[in-house]
Amino acid sequence: MRDLLYVPILHEEVDLGSSGPALARRGAAQAGERRWALHQETVRRFWESVTECLGRFDPRTMRIYQDGVPVDGALGRRIIEEGAGRGSRNYRLILDLLNRGAQLQAAEQPALLVQEYENLRSQGHQAPSLEQRERLLEERDVYIARVIDSTLRKGEMGVLFIGAGHDVLGHVASDIRVREAKDPGKLQLYISELLFGTDFGKVQALARYVAARVDVS
Repeated sequence: MRDLLYVPILHEEVDLGSSGPALARRGAAQAGERRWALHQETVRRFWESVTECLGRFDPRTMRIYQDGVPVDGALGRRIIEEGAGRGSRNYRLILDLLNRGAQLQAAEQPALLVQEYENLRSQGHQAPSLEQRERLLEERDVYIARVIDSTLRKGEMGVLFIGAGHDVLGHVASDIRVREAKDPGKLQLYISELLFGTDFGKVQALARYVAARVDVS
């Protein structure tokens, strides 16, 4: 068996490139001040929990796959360093793991990523339909799963950092044993309740789950 730690992630503003500030402003406006403050604290504690979890494993056995990173080697490392320099908790964690012996693996197809970024910038009648967005997301998920299957070796622990809205797990090879850092469905529900829900108590309960200690033993 091969091992994969599946880390569904909460994207921060700095992770979303030039679209990040506008998306963050939109999220803050939808959620309201109290919920957005809770969200900021939840994201901080989430990454602390993920970092603590990965600290229990030998980074020299890790092969890292990152949402949105289509290259590895020196260029891939530069992308991670730049993201870490902008303050991304996700990229800071990966950079620390790379510095301690982990290996970065290109995870995405560049052409599909370009289309994703174009979709994020599109507005009004130029915006893609829900069906088009879902089709592109599935294409990315299938591609990432194939990359993992072709590169993850026995004795290694793959670590996939991927947005909670993805479904890479539905395409992962059967001989790969998957451990989830968090339930992606619950993370999606948390975001939905944060932005659109009317029950603040439910948001708080989901936030506690998101921020809780990660146990993948």
